[in-house]
Amino acid sequence: MGANAANALLFLVTTLFDLALWIYLLRVLLQWSRADFYNPISQAIWKATRYPNDWLRPYLPTVRNINLAAALTLAVLAVIYIYVVIGVLGFSLGPASVLWYAALKLVVLTVNLYTFTIFVQAILSWLGPGVNNPASNILWSLNEPLLRPVRRFLPPMSGLDLSPLVVILLLQVLNRLLPLPGAFR
Repeated sequence: MGANAANALLFLVTTLFDLALWIYLLRVLLQWSRADFYNPISQAIWKATRYPNDWLRPYLPTVRNINLAAALTLAVLAVIYIYVVIGVLGFSLGPASVLWYAALKLVVLTVNLYTFTIFVQAILSWLGPGVNNPASNILWSLNEPLLRPVRRFLPPMSGLDLSPLVVILLLQVLNRLLPLPGAFR
């Protein structure tokens, strides 16, 4: 396989896996943050991640608002992702390294997801403050556990909430500190 074909295949594989991982990660995080289940966005994520969750739920219950079936599916997808990427790149890793990189991939994905959602929430608050829509409700439910502690130390100044900026900066510092190779990001 030529270099261009390998790059195209790697791009396609990482994009499809990232989308699947984001959807399952959102399922876990929305349930953990107790987001509105009847929100149309929550319903879409719930339906998209229905299988294999429905099959695993009798064996893996929800513990402290963490859906273990969705978390297991997310972890298995991350491990498969690492194996597929190293297969496309043509090298091998031991099982312990694969598990380590899969865990790092999930942390990086979570940091990127929170960075993106906080950024979108901040933009929505500027464009339509006080507007109630399904996206802003989900974003608020998802991001509030990260933003609330920062607001305790940094209250709004002249009506301007700087907590999203602080959290995004902290998330990006964390992202830079994670030792995940570029091929797996």
